Amino acid sequence: MAHPLLPHGDGSSGPSAGHNRPDLEAEIVWQARADLAACFRMAARLGLEEGICNHFSALVPGYDDLFIVNPHGYAFRELTASSLLICDFDGNVVAGAGQPEATAFHIHARIHHQVPRARVALHTHMPYATALTMTEGDPLLFAGQTALKFYGRVAVDRQYNGLALDAAEGDRIAAAIGAADIVFMRHHGVMVLGPTIAEAWDDLYYLERACQVQCLAMATGRPLLPVDPAIAEATVRQMREGDPDSARLHLASVRRVLDAEDPSYRS
Repeated sequence: MAHPLLPHGDGSSGPSAGHNRPDLEAEIVWQARADLAACFRMAARLGLEEGICNHFSALVPGYDDLFIVNPHGYAFRELTASSLLICDFDGNVVAGAGQPEATAFHIHARIHHQVPRARVALHTHMPYATALTMTEGDPLLFAGQTALKFYGRVAVDRQYNGLALDAAEGDRIAAAIGAADIVFMRHHGVMVLGPTIAEAWDDLYYLERACQVQCLAMATGRPLLPVDPAIAEATVRQMREGDPDSARLHLASVRRVLDAEDPSYRS
């Protein structure tokens, strides 16, 4: 299901050569690589990935047209900070060995370009959230407390067009996002957008937990009881006030677990 991206060059010539490039060896860039690698590894441990087909990306810190992304052909559990690629929006690999998967490039490059606030974009086919993209009606029903973290933050891309193998499809997906942070992509999967790697990871993790308990509740065959909208609005405001700090601590805990059990992600 994964498709290689046709090579555009190695960054030594063409559009990427004109960049006022940041120092790609700077500590802040390396920390972003390590944070993203930790997210890949923990996503694999939690079963949130699908083979070699899913992709996470983050804009290079301090820069708006270079992004870090996983290379084609590797499972999440294999990825390390140094194995991640840095690409520009024209498909040039500025740093790293290999190429991004084709749909990763065409979706993520266009989202980062068209939705500048989305400094991080995490795309998965994680099972419970993806299952809800296959059902009638709104995917997330806001019947549980965890789901309320996403109240008023969700969009549904209802137009499934097959694989995203060109920029036009990436642009269409980007246009469907609107002001949302969470996008349920019909018949496909989900996209989580965030201003930081920590906040995007936190949302990805809790989104799947919310979808899991909703699927379990639906499996009882009994009607779901959505939270009153006024209470839902008040609750999401409470949650969002503490989200950046909570997310930072969440990612720090992920890295401590990996540091103790499998620190190779940092290499």
